[in-house]
Amino acid sequence: MPPPLSPLQSIRLREIRLPLREPFVASHGAVTERRIVLLELSDSDGHHCWSECVALADPSYMPETVDTCWLAIREWIAPRVLGQHFMTLSEIHLALTKGVRGHVMARAAVEMGFWGLEASRRGVSLAALLGGTRTNVATGVALGFQPNLEALAAKVEAVVAEGYSRIKLKIQPGSDLESLRVARQVAGERAAVMADANSAYTLADLDRLKRLDKLGLMMIEQPLAWDDLVRHAELQQHLTTPICLDESITGLAQAEDMLRLKSGRIINLKPGRVGGFTESLAIHALCQRQGVPLWCGGMLESGIGRAYNVALASLPGFNLPGDLSPSARYWRQDIVKPEWTMSSQGWVQVPTTTPGLGVEVDGDRIDNLTTRQELLKAT
Repeated sequence: MPPPLSPLQSIRLREIRLPLREPFVASHGAVTERRIVLLELSDSDGHHCWSECVALADPSYMPETVDTCWLAIREWIAPRVLGQHFMTLSEIHLALTKGVRGHVMARAAVEMGFWGLEASRRGVSLAALLGGTRTNVATGVALGFQPNLEALAAKVEAVVAEGYSRIKLKIQPGSDLESLRVARQVAGERAAVMADANSAYTLADLDRLKRLDKLGLMMIEQPLAWDDLVRHAELQQHLTTPICLDESITGLAQAEDMLRLKSGRIINLKPGRVGGFTESLAIHALCQRQGVPLWCGGMLESGIGRAYNVALASLPGFNLPGDLSPSARYWRQDIVKPEWTMSSQGWVQVPTTTPGLGVEVDGDRIDNLTTRQELLKAT
């Protein structure tokens, strides 16, 4: 049995502003730079590790935001673990869950940081600590709204040529059928095409959504309200295309409810959205038992957040390409060295020999990007 975890001595919170290569436009708005909360965790044995909070700047995707997570970590989450003695990582999950409703992204940032610390302490890769079996993971790409169909066709052709095996198009009423038809035509048999609605539709749009059935899509992701499993179940009855749930799955219980209600057939698992790795592993096990297709989604994370997602996606149950694009897809310059890359066949290599996250964090760049910071220490 591994020895007890080293007590956590401090968490340094930092907010950075990371510029995107180009605006990323979805149904909930455009992003030109990403406000990101980073955590630097230090334990009593001198180990350090970085983690990332995936919350957005506003509550357009989930109720949590950059600012609410900062507050929650400082006031309620960090005090539960700083200076405390834990035997296992599951005990940390329980400490962060008991008596705390919601705040899953804030909790995940701290919980996943402990996993990174423990991997460093044991001298193993994060993927190995999680039980990952893959050395490479397939990646897809997410494309925001384009100014016109010609621009979309050019973008799809470019990403297919780069090797992406799955293309995700953001859609909303009035910008869906023709865009998806163009993407499907350009991609041909070279890449699968899926749609991501980010809750832009209601059941009043049933006829429009049924027209998408004829396009041979891989899936339609989160078409209805973020917290509505019942109406998704009704919609799935009318569609042959699988519904994939994203925002609706905030933990194991919601994944179980989805399967009971038949609200969808595929799960997009984002560890930061479900409270961290312990809950992610439980959902992964559920999907394996039930034969449910699973993939790892992204939240426009920096290279630090990407390290956690790639490690998770190395588990055997992740059988669909994830949102694991290389650094250069979205960022002018990432905050890790080397930056994440992708092979010409659309594969991202899983770090398996380097302890911890598998990438070096560029501290100087983080210092230059930091807009505020706060040190939380054990008493």
